[in-house]
Amino acid sequence: MTRPPTGVTGPVPDGSRHWKALGVCLLVGFMSLLDVSIVNVALPSIDRGLDAGPAELSWVLSGYALTFGLTLIPAGVLGDMWGRRTAFLTGLVSFTVASAACGLAPTALTLVLFRLLQGVASGLIGPQISGLIQELFTGPERSRAFGYFGTTVGLATAVGPLAGGLLIEAAGPADGWRWVFFVNVPIGVLAFALALRLIPGRAGCGSSQGTLGRRVDGVGVLLLGLGLVAVLLPLIQEQQWKGPAKWWLIPLGLALLAAFAAWERRTARGGGVPLVDLALFRTASYVWGAVLGMLYFAGFSTIFFIFTLYLQNGLGYSALTAGLAVTPFAAGSAVSAAVGGRLVTTRGRALIVGGLALVIAGTGLAALAVHLVPGENAGWATAGPLLLAGVGSGLVIAPNLALALAEVPLARAGTAGGVIQTAQRLGTAIGVACVGAAFFAHLAGTGSWAGAFQVGVLVALGFEAAAMAGALADLRRRRRAAASAPA
Repeated sequence: MTRPPTGVTGPVPDGSRHWKALGVCLLVGFMSLLDVSIVNVALPSIDRGLDAGPAELSWVLSGYALTFGLTLIPAGVLGDMWGRRTAFLTGLVSFTVASAACGLAPTALTLVLFRLLQGVASGLIGPQISGLIQELFTGPERSRAFGYFGTTVGLATAVGPLAGGLLIEAAGPADGWRWVFFVNVPIGVLAFALALRLIPGRAGCGSSQGTLGRRVDGVGVLLLGLGLVAVLLPLIQEQQWKGPAKWWLIPLGLALLAAFAAWERRTARGGGVPLVDLALFRTASYVWGAVLGMLYFAGFSTIFFIFTLYLQNGLGYSALTAGLAVTPFAAGSAVSAAVGGRLVTTRGRALIVGGLALVIAGTGLAALAVHLVPGENAGWATAGPLLLAGVGSGLVIAPNLALALAEVPLARAGTAGGVIQTAQRLGTAIGVACVGAAFFAHLAGTGSWAGAFQVGVLVALGFEAAAMAGALADLRRRRRAAASAPA
């Protein structure tokens, strides 16, 4: 039986029930993460069904990403305060209702509004999953659980286009997009029933530290929210907002985030409870994990963005066949993430270095395959490289999260998980902006979709190489610390 972590009150279920509770968490996490990528292939169907313009279609994607990213850190705090079960169930109900509302949306504007709410609900769910893993598991079992979580992240990212293509193929191009959202409703209802039964109703880790009844740091929420909006908005809307004026929002956002950090320090010195405990950033493993995650997501998640554009718009693939083309990545990630969860306790950061090497090799080979086979068979030519990159990705995402949270106090697990996931969302926005700019600039200049994909991959490889440099630096730090530690 898995022993309860220190400071957790209430009955602890047996080991079997721990894993069943994890299964519910991963089902809900898969559903919410899937909506980040599944809607990409549904945009032409939404355009036909609602006569949506480019601005509305852009906000169907970017609005969800924006509110999702903004909610993560406050959601982690709420989980630490309320108890993670309560926050998880609240997010699940909200997400299911918002999904049904999206599917029933009569106009493009109402769809955008409901997508904003859906993003908030998804952001409320995310930190509770990593927090529950911290709460329910210890030692090697925790690493295995994070391995399964990494499988979920990889599958949701890669399977989204395939799932969207299947639904649109089955329901038709006019209303197929509605089923992209409706499919969440029965899953959400089932998951809610299972969560009520299987996820332990604990007081929450924060309660043992006197945080259950604390008030939310309203000034901190405001400063953080405004800062993140100012940084993320021009990145997310890079293709839609023309002209250079939008980039002035980024230094404004950085100034607001600096003001947020100053406020949090002042709150802590005054005896209050800050929104984010800045002491987290004195833990080297946590800082390196957050930075590496941001850089990695800037590179890996953008590959699917430009690859699906190349296949559908450049080669005329249907939504279904474009989804099938990225399935090798999902398959490789699914297998290796579970293995990575078992190996991270013994191999540590070296495992992540090996995974990044495979990702870089697979990504580079995919660009080479498109160069050698630029026609309609490009999807087949990239299958092997994407499988290799998927295997590598499974050895990066979950092991990095496990190492980053390993030294975080249990009472702050939700907040810490929210900060790391926010860094990942920020990395994705930065990557899409940079890779997208290179991709569309080359396409406008040459008209070559294959060439644009290869240029975009080169930019993505730059982010992946930066993540590798960070992983190697942390590996050296850990080895020096181990060598200088007393026997």
